[in-house]
Amino acid sequence: MQSNKLLYLSQDEVTNVGLTMSEIIEALEVAFMEKGKGRTEMPPKPGIHPGGGDNFIHAMPAYIPALKAAGVKWVSGFPENYNLGLPYITGLLILNDPETGLPVAVMDCVWITAMRTGAATALSARYLARPESAVAGMLGCGVQGRTNVEALNVLFPLKKVMAYDVSSEAVDRYADEIGSRFDLEVVPVDTPREAVTGCDIVVTSGPILKKPHATIQAGWLEEGAFASLVDFDSYWHADAMGETTKFCTDDTQQLRHYQQTGYFQEIPPLHADLGELVAGQKPGRETASERTMTANLGLALDDMAVAPIIYRKAVEKGLGTWLPL
Repeated sequence: MQSNKLLYLSQDEVTNVGLTMSEIIEALEVAFMEKGKGRTEMPPKPGIHPGGGDNFIHAMPAYIPALKAAGVKWVSGFPENYNLGLPYITGLLILNDPETGLPVAVMDCVWITAMRTGAATALSARYLARPESAVAGMLGCGVQGRTNVEALNVLFPLKKVMAYDVSSEAVDRYADEIGSRFDLEVVPVDTPREAVTGCDIVVTSGPILKKPHATIQAGWLEEGAFASLVDFDSYWHADAMGETTKFCTDDTQQLRHYQQTGYFQEIPPLHADLGELVAGQKPGRETASERTMTANLGLALDDMAVAPIIYRKAVEKGLGTWLPL
């Protein structure tokens, strides 16, 4: 790695590196195996909340020695940004040389955040969903609605997506794009229940809220189904979550931290985190009838698994702008 300059990568340049979802899932599996074996460093993410409400800006540091990855992501989520024509999630990632501590790259984190979040859902589903899962329910047809289906389509024989969003226009755009892009049948539905009942895999990807709107009720999620709560527990009634056989997360320590700040006040007992599942320390799905669920929080570990690959590919392709330190 360079010792006297760093590489700046814009959002377009990060995207144009050409990293595939399959590569991202593979990198995350390595990272979570290392996590399960206690060979990573990742403190709970501190944050600030400008403007109050559900706005946040978080600092997310992590170190994965096996991947020679160290750094921090500074990421914001402002739910009302859509009113200004701005994205909900924005931010930057700084990648450091783990041998010297020097920063070697600064890159936009929007594409990375979107892709690695979908990859984390798929990786969790590898251990918690039925392998033959073919029907996915998507509640929230924005960025995460797209990347979660992309990732699940890598690992599962998806045939159909039941798509719901509060905006009918968003659903229509989503159906056209996802249907043609992945050769899937995308069915726009009018109610949240139609995107849950009858589905093998359910993903909720609305805004993250401290006080859940609790739309999804008990009895909606089928026996044998798996649910990924990308928006924390915002979409789920406590009774619906209580029907699960195994409730998981991507990091126990951070989940407990969030509980202390007011989130996740009525969730079931925690079965395992993703590192424990990947490392085989706790069982994933054991029967076809289990309802399983994960509330993945979005970890710095995910970002640092991906960032070094982005950096290497960008250097190989001559992308980005070198800046002096």
